Amino acid sequence: MRRLAFSKTEEIAEASREAERVITAGGVLLLPTESFYGLGTDPSRVDGVTAVCALKKRAFDLGLPVLCADWAQLESLVVVPERFRVKLSRLWPAALTVVLPARTSLPAGREGTLAVRIPAHDALRALLYRVGPLTGTSANRHGGPPCTSVEEALDSLGGTPELVLDAGPTVGGQPSTLVDLSGDDVEILRPGSCHWDDEIPEI
Repeated sequence: MRRLAFSKTEEIAEASREAERVITAGGVLLLPTESFYGLGTDPSRVDGVTAVCALKKRAFDLGLPVLCADWAQLESLVVVPERFRVKLSRLWPAALTVVLPARTSLPAGREGTLAVRIPAHDALRALLYRVGPLTGTSANRHGGPPCTSVEEALDSLGGTPELVLDAGPTVGGQPSTLVDLSGDDVEILRPGSCHWDDEIPEI
């Protein structure tokens, strides 16, 4: 396991180079998000997704959320219904994970859908610009509490990721809001820090 600082602008380039090496080999990195630490790997690789699930002791068929740097990355993976486009553009980047129809079947997806997010974490988005979309499931054993520090995450997981990006303690709080927009109706699967109903109405 290699551990790199990941809080200053000048640290992002080295972290990105090392992250690209790890995910190209199907490995996993521990990374900070706007709330908790997460586990990142290439969502299109079976070996990477399998490795994340093994670290979490989580079933493979549950699917994993995917973090994107921007709308271009996000729309390469999913189809955004027109009636939600303005609302989502007002909300993202944010701790809001949305289930949408997938453009292609990915190991990180589930039943033709993919959960995606543009995170409100500047350094993380800069990393994603360089290496592409990554999974972003919480870095803890399945069913356990999410972790706000590298040490907590490493103690919780059932193994060790190949790369740790250490940004110090994250802010914690509520997890990302999880909303399913893949069907005809809006379904809030998990309330969280982003309040879907408080924002602009659907159009």
